[in-house]
Amino acid sequence: MPKIAHISDVHLGPLPRISPWDLFNKRITGYANWRFKRGAHMPHDLLDQLTLHMKQQSPDLIAVSGDLVNLSLPLEFDTAREWLEEIGPPEKVAVVPGNHDTYLLGGLEQATEKWGEYMKGTTLSDKQFPFWRQEDCVALIGCSSAIPTPPFFAHGEFDEEQAERLAEILKLTKEAGLFRIVMIHHPPHSDVKQIWRRGLKGLDIFKRVIKEHGAELVLHGHLHRSMINRLDGPNGDVPLIGVAAAASGQGGKNPPARYILFDIQKLGSKFECQMTEYGFQRVGDGISKRLELMLYSV
Repeated sequence: MPKIAHISDVHLGPLPRISPWDLFNKRITGYANWRFKRGAHMPHDLLDQLTLHMKQQSPDLIAVSGDLVNLSLPLEFDTAREWLEEIGPPEKVAVVPGNHDTYLLGGLEQATEKWGEYMKGTTLSDKQFPFWRQEDCVALIGCSSAIPTPPFFAHGEFDEEQAERLAEILKLTKEAGLFRIVMIHHPPHSDVKQIWRRGLKGLDIFKRVIKEHGAELVLHGHLHRSMINRLDGPNGDVPLIGVAAAASGQGGKNPPARYILFDIQKLGSKFECQMTEYGFQRVGDGISKRLELMLYSV
C-alpha cells in the first residue's frame, strides 16, 4: 500500500547575502515583499518540525509541487538541494518547479542543474516535462507551469505541446493499471484572486486533457491554502487537491504549515485512497491531524 506525501511552497529562508546588483530586476519587488512582509511569517523551525513529522510517516514517495526558493538566487538553489537531500534521495522525492523557482530567465535551468534527478523521471520525448515516477501501483506525473514573469505577476502557463505529452503519459499509465497522480504548481481551477495575475494560462487546455484521459488525483500548490476542488474526468469527478504552504507560520494571513499523506491500495482493478492532512493550528504547539477523508472506495 504506497504512501504518497504532498508538500509545497517551502520558500526556504532566510535569504542569503544579496548584492545590490542582484536586485536590478524583478527581484527588487520580491525582496521587498520578503523583507517587510513574507519573511516574518515563515519561521524555519516550523518547516523543520513539519518535514520531520512527514518523514516519520515513512512515505514511499514525496511530491514537492514547487516554490522551494524565493528569488532564484544561486545560493538559494544550493540551500534547496541540501533540504531535498534531508527529506530523501532523488528516487523517493519528485519536484516540479514553481514561479519563485523560475523568477528570472534561466531559473529553470539553474534549478534543473542543482536539483538534478529530483526534478526528472521517465519521459516519452527529450522534453523534461511531463515526467513520471512509478511507485508500486502509483504513477506520479510531474508537469511544469513555471515561467518567468514581469514584476507583480506570478502566473503560470500550460501549453498545447505539454498537453500532448501529458495525454500520452496518461493513456500509457492507465493501460498499465496505475493510480495516476498529476502534480503541477499553479492551480488548474478558477478559485484564484486576480487570476489574470496569479492563475494558470492554459487552464482550459489542462482541464481538457484531464476530461479526455482522466486521472485519479491532481495536486497543486501556489495559493498557500489547503483546498479541495474537482475537475471533470471521462467517468466522473477527479479530485483536485491543494495544500497550504509548508513555510507558513501561525501568525500570518494564510493557514499554518501543512502536508498531506495519501494511502493508496489496489483492490483488483480498483483503488482505495485515503487522504490525511497534518499541520499546525493557529494556536498551540505541535502538529495535529487536521483532516481525514476517503477519496476513493470503489
